[in-house]
Amino acid sequence: MRAPSLFILALAAVSGVLAWPVKGGDQCKTPLKPAAKPNDPHWMQTIKRQGISAYNPDPSNYKVFRNVKDYGAKGDGKHDDTEAINKAISDQDRCGQGCQSSTRSPAIVFFPAGKYRVTGAIIPYYYTQLVGDAKHPPTLLADPSFDGPAVIDADPYLPDGTNWWINQNNFFKSVRHVKIDLTQAPINASGIHWQLSQATTLVNVIVNMSQDKDTQQRGLWMENGSGGFMSDLVFNGGKTAMDVGNQQFTVRNIEVNNAQTAVQMNWNWGWTFQGFTFRNTGVGFQFAQGTGNEVLLDGDVSNVKTFINATSPSAPFTGSILLDNIRFKNVKDGYVDEAGATQLSGGTKTIRQWARGRKYYDSVGTPTSVQGPIKAPNKPAQLLDSNGKIFQRGRTDYADYAVDQFASVMDAGAKGDGVTDDTKAIQEFIKKYAGCKILYFDAGTYMVTDTIVIPSGSIVVGEAWTTVIGAGPKFANESKPRAVIQVGKPGDRDGVEISDMVFSARSGSAGAIIVEWYAADKPGQKGTAAMWDVHIRIGGFDGSGITVDNCLKGTDHEYKPCTGAFIGLHIKEQASAYLEGTWVWTADHDLEDPELRQIDVYTGRGILSESKNGPIWLIGTASEHASLVQYSFYNSKNVYAGLIQTETAYYQPNPPVPEPFKRRDAWHDPTYNNGPSGWGLHIAKSEDIFIYGAGHYSFFQNYSTDCVAAGRVDCQQSIVKVKSDSKDIYLYGLGTVGSVYMLNVDDKGIINKADNTIGFTQAVTIWTSKKSTH
Repeated sequence: MRAPSLFILALAAVSGVLAWPVKGGDQCKTPLKPAAKPNDPHWMQTIKRQGISAYNPDPSNYKVFRNVKDYGAKGDGKHDDTEAINKAISDQDRCGQGCQSSTRSPAIVFFPAGKYRVTGAIIPYYYTQLVGDAKHPPTLLADPSFDGPAVIDADPYLPDGTNWWINQNNFFKSVRHVKIDLTQAPINASGIHWQLSQATTLVNVIVNMSQDKDTQQRGLWMENGSGGFMSDLVFNGGKTAMDVGNQQFTVRNIEVNNAQTAVQMNWNWGWTFQGFTFRNTGVGFQFAQGTGNEVLLDGDVSNVKTFINATSPSAPFTGSILLDNIRFKNVKDGYVDEAGATQLSGGTKTIRQWARGRKYYDSVGTPTSVQGPIKAPNKPAQLLDSNGKIFQRGRTDYADYAVDQFASVMDAGAKGDGVTDDTKAIQEFIKKYAGCKILYFDAGTYMVTDTIVIPSGSIVVGEAWTTVIGAGPKFANESKPRAVIQVGKPGDRDGVEISDMVFSARSGSAGAIIVEWYAADKPGQKGTAAMWDVHIRIGGFDGSGITVDNCLKGTDHEYKPCTGAFIGLHIKEQASAYLEGTWVWTADHDLEDPELRQIDVYTGRGILSESKNGPIWLIGTASEHASLVQYSFYNSKNVYAGLIQTETAYYQPNPPVPEPFKRRDAWHDPTYNNGPSGWGLHIAKSEDIFIYGAGHYSFFQNYSTDCVAAGRVDCQQSIVKVKSDSKDIYLYGLGTVGSVYMLNVDDKGIINKADNTIGFTQAVTIWTSKKSTH
């Protein structure tokens, strides 16, 4: 009998995490801890459902939560449940074919335990979560007659070759806690077609496939998009577990057993695989010619013929590879290059670090080509688990908690209608229940006019990306920024957990700090101050007040009504944080507009970390379109980030950085001596910063893409800046688009795009600071 998978063990560990015995709310008599009985139904089945979609055309009757059995699905493994499941998804005129995007019709489509036989594709509409019973994950059983591109198809094709949604704008979809069984399906069946972009997650999904030698089955396939995050996946059997191509993605904790190929990588700009286990596969990674930066860390590879195969029949592989802490057991070949030569031997051993590509050091602008082992830095213990791997913690849907351990914010008097001032109701709700109940934010848009403090020790759970939006004069003054959401208070070390939420601020909020993060891990524990699938979204949706009606690009409008925030996320000096799948998005277009027209939305800064000792984990995060800077690390220490993705503001240089904001020393804003555009990444006075995969993009000058057309790469002069007052800074898998210099030390451009072009993008394997291991 094979030992339990790392995937199952990880889930078991997560479900045992408690809300810690801190000073609780007014109603707290005992600290919150799991109390569900083994035979209790999952709380999602029985909790009172009263969430709304505030901006739906029929908000009083619209159903956010849908149980597939209420639509006729049987889950008995015999009846064909395809039509019933798709009816549960599509009911009430939701955003499907012909609708490019919308936040007006969110839905959780819930699958109780059972086997759901399907004969065609299940299509998750825009703003949909497909969620199984986390206690007893349901199975989607593909019938022998199955006919479709995949059991779950997130972007169906039309006869003319186009898709339902534009892949780069296919946001807000999630699949969690399901099994997919292809063992009875046709030889060419697939589990998931996942062509999409940011704010999308696959979590706790198992795909079982045929192990016949002639099988063509695929567990997951994607051919385009701009993702994204997925974690805790298991693929058993099949020709290919993952057959993928996408601009960028972060993949954490996957397991592949008995597949012919674990990962077929067809093209990308950069992917990070953190934590993977391959057993009994022919090929671990197959890299095609069109791949960019491949960052692979903390892998366990056993009984694999070829770990990485770059052999290509059409064109040579020109991409970049970094291996970090990869453990081989009975591996024949480690890396076979495009010519078929073995460049990394197999065997049974641990690879500390090995690289293929170009390496830069400090202020030296001439790269060193590398293909072989390199000296690996010693990562800080604060970032590692007991096995020496980067710490990771999977999302839980609190399956071990009983329904009476949840308290509803609507039951406490909040309306969530986007109009009522819910500040007092939410504050009193939190004061009453924090620490002894899970704080459940029923679906809705909760307008607040003052800071909402989420105390340390709290668990906050939303419903289909519940939105809390700041509005009013307290958030309007750029000179006196104020938090919409404050997580913890200075000096707290009691953890916090937040999932499935959107935080924002309304038009005119030049002083809004959307999230101010003080929380820190409990002493002796890691990853207990955490967010999963929580997004900061500024402008471009109903209720934001920043739309095509008042902020359409190219129109004569004032700055103030199109200003959404001072900063998206501010991580404070004593804080620690584990963030997974977080997207800080200043909208570049209106999600409700049928034409997806571009709009001017102004945010000062994306993410600023001032955490002096961390640890900080930013896993599968992105920050886009702020005026001054997307990611800024100032006086920070002990940070792991991978993959991070940015885009600078489309409107720049009209107005130029920092307009319409002011540069402020008190906020450690970078200087702007390298052109009129903001920075993708800025690091100053920091140490022990480990970035494993980074994509920093600049596509526009005043909404024109001429700067990346016809061989040009000059949308901005520089995009990454590291100050020379920092040390032990490691950037692995650095990719850029549209910037003449990929990286500056201080104001000096060091890495020139001309030396590192791979197709449309630029790729560098390693850059390290002056005081570092390399």
